[in-house]
Amino acid sequence: MKIIAAADAHWGIGKNNQLLVSIPSDMKFFREMTDGCTIIMGRKTLESFPGSKPLRNRRNIVLTSDPGYTVPGAEIVHSVREALDLVKEEESGNVFCIGGSSVYDQFLPYCDTAYITKIDHVYEADSFFPDLDADGEWEITSCSEEQTYFDLTFHFLTYTRKAKE
Repeated sequence: MKIIAAADAHWGIGKNNQLLVSIPSDMKFFREMTDGCTIIMGRKTLESFPGSKPLRNRRNIVLTSDPGYTVPGAEIVHSVREALDLVKEEESGNVFCIGGSSVYDQFLPYCDTAYITKIDHVYEADSFFPDLDADGEWEITSCSEEQTYFDLTFHFLTYTRKAKE
């Protein structure tokens, strides 16, 4: 399984259930990486999308603790185990965890690759991605050239979980 996020310099990912910044090339990267794949997200992430609707051309799995929650076009699960059971027949490279913060925390142990758009700026954030730089299990295996969007600079980073020794 893979995980994908855009994070600021302090690993902030959102505030008030919204992204910290919308960078067109990051949105394009997200679309290209997840198109045709299965995405796993929390209810709040789904509800942050336009019209609170599932993303097109993807299998949408939504994790929520609300037993009565339904949304057309998405599969609803109530535990990590239930989500993992739904995707156990899929190739792990075709499954992405897309957030939010608590869902990232819960699924990170099942992921082997993390695609992080790392923004060289600090925003006021109320949700965060786990700090992979401080986690000895992860290493950066690729880093794009510096990208810019107006006065922001950022990089597309790939983190890979280190093999167990």
